[in-house]
Amino acid sequence: MSVFIAIVWRELRRAWSSGGLLMPIAFFLLVAILFPFAIGPDGRLLARVGGGVIWAAALLAALLPVERLVTPDAESGMLDQFAARGLSDSLVAAAKMVGHWLGFAPALLVATLAAAALLHLPGNTLVPLLAGLAIGTPGLAALGVATAALVAGLRGAGALAGLVMLPFAVPLLIFGAGASGDQPGAFKLLAAVSLLLVAGCPFVAGAAIRMGRS
Repeated sequence: MSVFIAIVWRELRRAWSSGGLLMPIAFFLLVAILFPFAIGPDGRLLARVGGGVIWAAALLAALLPVERLVTPDAESGMLDQFAARGLSDSLVAAAKMVGHWLGFAPALLVATLAAAALLHLPGNTLVPLLAGLAIGTPGLAALGVATAALVAGLRGAGALAGLVMLPFAVPLLIFGAGASGDQPGAFKLLAAVSLLLVAGCPFVAGAAIRMGRS
């Protein structure tokens, strides 16, 4: 357990020290700032589509740091050292998933308050939106680590990461946007999809790490 916490802390420090936190949050807020310019100042329209815009921005923000999640450790031999110490690749992937979530999700939730104001979201939708993001962002983090492991070491990994991650993130986007609107049942579907990703992605990432080592 102490090794698991050490890996989580290492991922968290990397996110803070390398700008891995600043860039996703800046991108997230930039989308919220620019979107009203694209569709005009209609407050009703912004309020109606704002939840979906915030979810789309959160998805893209979670994708930005994918290249630093696995590739640097694979190239430096750190993953081999973890394996030599008897740590399973799935456990390492799970620790990276927790560290990735802690590295961007809490700040993203805080930034959502500013984004909601920019998009003129009504106050009664803010709590469901924040609750939906709190439920869905662990799934985004898990999917990000699995994607990073799958594309680690490949040429054009950044572009490939988007092609791999975005289709699997569509259910989170749909149910997350629905949960922030007038579809209470979407919360259950969002939680189910997020739980499935959190439970399954560490094993997918672990298998990808083993294949990359062989």
